[in-house]
Amino acid sequence: MLDWTPEELRRHGYAAVDALAEHWARMRDQPIRDVAPIEELEAAFGQAPPEEGRPFEEVLHDTTSRLLPNTMHVNHPRFFGFVPGPSNPTGAIAEMLAAGFNVFAGTWMGGGAATVVERSLLRWLASEIGLPAGAGGVMVSGGSHANLTALVVARQIHPLGRHPDAAVYFSDQTHSASERALRVLGFRDDQLRRLPSDSLGRLDVAALHSALGADTSPFCVIANAGATSTGAVDDLPTLAGICRARGLWLHADAAFGGAAAIAPRGKQALRGLEECDSMALDPHKWLFQPFGLGCVLVREERWLSEVFRIIPAYMNDVYRLNAEINFCDRGLELTRPFRALKLWMSLQHFGAAAFRSAIERGFQLAELAEARLRCNPEWEILTPAQMAVVTFRRKGDDALQKRLVDGMMADGYALLTSTIVSGRTALRLCPINPRTTGEEILETIARLEKMALQQ
Repeated sequence: MLDWTPEELRRHGYAAVDALAEHWARMRDQPIRDVAPIEELEAAFGQAPPEEGRPFEEVLHDTTSRLLPNTMHVNHPRFFGFVPGPSNPTGAIAEMLAAGFNVFAGTWMGGGAATVVERSLLRWLASEIGLPAGAGGVMVSGGSHANLTALVVARQIHPLGRHPDAAVYFSDQTHSASERALRVLGFRDDQLRRLPSDSLGRLDVAALHSALGADTSPFCVIANAGATSTGAVDDLPTLAGICRARGLWLHADAAFGGAAAIAPRGKQALRGLEECDSMALDPHKWLFQPFGLGCVLVREERWLSEVFRIIPAYMNDVYRLNAEINFCDRGLELTRPFRALKLWMSLQHFGAAAFRSAIERGFQLAELAEARLRCNPEWEILTPAQMAVVTFRRKGDDALQKRLVDGMMADGYALLTSTIVSGRTALRLCPINPRTTGEEILETIARLEKMALQQ
């Protein structure tokens, strides 16, 4: 019951891998998004599960030919919207192995090797960013979880974190994940200081000084290290100086941009990130992993266990065996999967140099797009290529920009999304997929131009 023979596992597993290989091989030639109307999807997949099972071959066929195609393929090489999730085949295989072995990565007792792998990767990332030797972290499900975890630590460790009027400062370009985390933590709207950004999308430092001068209980500044809309990196060295002088906590939402610190240009763009007290990173973005991998880094590793460690009676044996390295002490999860395996296997297989080159390529592709757009005076660059994001608009009204997004979605060749920059609707390209070619960038812009002429 609820089991297969080894022969069945091999047969069905090979069939699943064959389907995955076919998907990867054909992805470039498939629509990026082809989702049926909700009524059709409800009829096909929205019913209660059957009382009697079906042959696995039939279930797999339905899954790969009917269910999974009804999605937006964010790992498609011409998906340039939001922040792509390029993924990689090694990471996908690692995900299967972690699930198949069903590794419990919450404690040393449950997953000793998994614990060592996760800790080594966190220390590597901290070292690449330039954090001090005592830094550490924990891997979580993504940027929202990471920002929440970091801000819990900030609130518990900083002397003013739990003050009833503690004020938090961030720009109008800060990701909603941080504001959502603050709401979860019980911060009221009147404690949140949403400050303006400059023409590049960076926090206005003068506005920060003014806001700090008006408050009696300033607590935390949230900096962007790769804002989603524009790729902007706030002036981290200046913010770090302000926070040190005033005794504030400095948290960086580096979910998009932080991993770029392993590459020379990324490290330069992120100068000052090493001065932050905490940060959120997403390896499932610019380290090209399957979804479900974020991480928190803090300047002092001990802060995490000081905030989260609770030892109930049923965990006594766990702490008798090892009280020092239990990742359940560093966040919200006790039961947690072996998330680190996909990043570890990917780095072991491809090597760190390949990841550095892939990050550099993202910078180059965004700069190629900007250069091509500047060749046509009908395009206006709103923010130049920064952290592999370029924002622009066609001469015309905001409605035209939205029609171009819709037109590209209907065309199916490439997908880009819009945002708001300096109060105006902007088109946005984020070409970080290492499988994207320069020719595909140029063809995407050519199609945009053709559509604009037809409006």
